[in-house]
Amino acid sequence: MTVPETANHLIAPSRLSQVNGRRIIDLVCAGAALLVLSPVFIIVAAVIWLEAGRPILFSQLRLGQNGQPFYIYKFRKFRPSCDDKGSPLTLREDDRMTAVGRILAATKLDELPQIWNVLRGDMSLVGPRPESLTFADCFRDGFEQLLDHKPGVFGPCQVIFRHENRLYPADAPAADFYREVLFPAKAKIDLAYFPRRTLVSDLGWIVRAGGVIAAECWAALRRNVRSDASTDEKERRP
Repeated sequence: MTVPETANHLIAPSRLSQVNGRRIIDLVCAGAALLVLSPVFIIVAAVIWLEAGRPILFSQLRLGQNGQPFYIYKFRKFRPSCDDKGSPLTLREDDRMTAVGRILAATKLDELPQIWNVLRGDMSLVGPRPESLTFADCFRDGFEQLLDHKPGVFGPCQVIFRHENRLYPADAPAADFYREVLFPAKAKIDLAYFPRRTLVSDLGWIVRAGGVIAAECWAALRRNVRSDASTDEKERRP
C-alpha cells in the first residue's frame, strides 16, 4: 500500500465518525429546540394567521447536498399573493413583507421551521446556506465543491452576512450583484471553512449564531417598546 493510500485508509474512519457525530448532534439539538421553542412556534403561527391568514409556512426548492433539490421551510414573511413573485432575494424595506414579516426577518425567527429540515436530514445545523434554484448557475469554476457539504441553518456566512439585504446597491439589479459579488465572497469563506471543519468548531458557530440572534431579538423588542411608548406619549398630548 502506498503512502497516500495508507493516509486515506486512516483518514476515512475519522471522517465517517465526524459525519455520524454531526448527525447525532443535529438530531439531539434539533429535537430539543423543537420541544423548548414549541410555544414560540405556536405564537408566531397565530400572529401570521391573524394578520394575513394562511399559509403559515413558506416552502421553496433549494439545492441540497450533491445538488439534490429539497423543500426548505420558513415562516411566511411576505403577503400570500406574492410569495412566488418578484425578486428571488429579500431586499431591505422589501414592500412584499407584512408587518409581522419585518419582525420575523429582523429577528430571524422566520428560520425556525428549518428545524424540521434538520430532523429530516435535508439540512444540518451547520453548513453552507442552501441556494435557491435561481442561482444554480453560480456553482461552477470550483464553487461546485460547496455542494459536497450538507447545507445548514448556521455557519460562517450566515453570521457574517446576516444583514445581507443592506449590502445591495440601489443602482444595480440585486440578482446580478448577488451573482457577481456576494455569492463568490460567501463561497470562498465556506470553501475555506467546511473542508477543515471539526465538531468543536461547528458547535462554536452554533453558539455564536445563537448569541447574535438573541441580541437582535432583544434589540428588536426594545425598538418596539420605545415605539409604543412614543405613540402613547403623542396620544396623551393635548
